[in-house]
Amino acid sequence: MPEITVNNIHKSFGSVKVLQGTSISVETGQVIALIGRSGSGKSTMLRCINGLETIDSGSITVAGHTLSTNPKQLRALRADVGIVFQSYNLFPHLSVGENIMLAPKVVKKVKPAEAREAAEEALNLVGLSEKFHAYPDMLSGGQQQRVAIARSLAMKPKVMLFDEVTSALDPELTQEVLTVMETLARKGMTMVLVTHEMGFARKVANTTVFMHQGRIWESGPSQELFANPKTPEMRQFLHADVH
Repeated sequence: MPEITVNNIHKSFGSVKVLQGTSISVETGQVIALIGRSGSGKSTMLRCINGLETIDSGSITVAGHTLSTNPKQLRALRADVGIVFQSYNLFPHLSVGENIMLAPKVVKKVKPAEAREAAEEALNLVGLSEKFHAYPDMLSGGQQQRVAIARSLAMKPKVMLFDEVTSALDPELTQEVLTVMETLARKGMTMVLVTHEMGFARKVANTTVFMHQGRIWESGPSQELFANPKTPEMRQFLHADVH
């Protein structure tokens, strides 16, 4: 059974149709890249998968949870689904370690020693073991974003969602964060990422999905899709990205 099933979802904001019958299926351990112009529905779809946006119709199943508006069911789903945004949202008054330990202690009620172990393990994975006692304002943007990823990983999610996590970073810091995501992919983490890093999508994602006007316009194995786009819209999008 797929780890994520998005089935024919529709979503409007007022009179604007943002998603129009979108469906994707993600197997365990797969990495899916969502690409497309601004306003094509990529980020909205990601937010729907995590229940941050409600859907008007259709259904979503993630990590064995069926998306619903029931608060208890939503909490259970979010405990298994990590999401990382463009903004890091770290608490400035808490150390890196405290930021990461907060959710496991509050949401999963794990003991402090266990939370600390999970935090150290997650920091190690993102290459920031030595920053446990540092505060967010002592870190670069790339390091803060890696801490935000570690914070999600400490919850031991089954699925990770990334929403344009490098778009606020300069190229050097972007590479740091992409390297972490590549490591997660190699370790078999199921991931869906909205990205404008085409080279990364081509190299790391098993499948790339090109969204256009709220629909899935093209999708397929990343290497193939980039080498041979079938629609003029995707050709134009990739061409514009190169120039």
